[in-house]
Amino acid sequence: MTAAVLTKLLAMFFTVALGWVAGRQGWLGRLHTRPADLEPPLADPQTAPPPDADPARVLGNVAFFVFVPALLFRTTERLDLAHMPWRTLFAFFVPVLAVLLLVYLWQRRRVPQDGTAAPAVRAITASFGNSVQVGIPFAAALFGEAGLAIHIALVSLHALVLLTVLTVLVELDLARDPTRHAQAPALLRTLGLTAHNTLVHPVVLPVLAGLAWNLTGLGLHPVVDESLATLATAVVPVCLVLIGVTLAAYGVRGQVRGALGLAAVKLLLLPAVVLAVAHLGFGLAGLPLAVVVVMAALPAGSNALIFAQRYETLQAETTATIVLSTVAFAFTASFWIAVLRIVAP
Repeated sequence: MTAAVLTKLLAMFFTVALGWVAGRQGWLGRLHTRPADLEPPLADPQTAPPPDADPARVLGNVAFFVFVPALLFRTTERLDLAHMPWRTLFAFFVPVLAVLLLVYLWQRRRVPQDGTAAPAVRAITASFGNSVQVGIPFAAALFGEAGLAIHIALVSLHALVLLTVLTVLVELDLARDPTRHAQAPALLRTLGLTAHNTLVHPVVLPVLAGLAWNLTGLGLHPVVDESLATLATAVVPVCLVLIGVTLAAYGVRGQVRGALGLAAVKLLLLPAVVLAVAHLGFGLAGLPLAVVVVMAALPAGSNALIFAQRYETLQAETTATIVLSTVAFAFTASFWIAVLRIVAP
């Protein structure tokens, strides 16, 4: 573990701790969901603030509807599509999407117990890595400028690909959920509702708009670009504070078992699958192979919690997974570095 990465990890935990303190002290407002043994107890339902006043909900909404769309639009608009390392990108995203879909299909069996959106939430938690706060300094320290360039190319499509696929999956599940309609929707209604909710969505719409503007070649006015850049920089601190606030609301009691399972998939299974597919299926070796494996081995990213907040599902488990996987990464990263010294010297 390099000093730069350790510093980043400690800074992340410090920011999360600030969010936890803010949540416990009520600096952002009264939390609506607390374990029963925490005081003070929740206010009477008739005098409690409306759900939208919940600080965790407010933080999640502002990140999902303002900061993340700004980041996605600006990132997509700035992509240099002609010079992307496409073989390396496919070598990463094909196995990652395969694991994502396997987790999603496996979790579909638990929908009656955990909710319609639960499979997609667990799938993103097990596949979406912390590619910026941890990934960028880690790639820079391990691989230098050449490896960092490959990592940045992966980062540029990371949220766009995974969040778009998961949005389609969760909206399809919600559209065909009979409990959300008077009767089970017909096929055309399901497809129409899914298409509408997927396209008019704070993740997919800015991606499509950014790609469309990218193809025009017009670029962004400096004022617009600076405004979007300012909004985009808020994603990381807001998400970290949101993790702390959610921890204050839910704690990790009763969540450790599920979180450990998801963390194991993220830190061990996913990089192993990426290593096998990228090396044997796409013929990657050396630096490109090492970068994609390390990218896959990163701890769960905070965007998973934004996704869980958006669909009001498994927020506590997702938060616990992010925290536990980030702590465990200090050990699993050393393992994967040792493996890469053998496979991709």
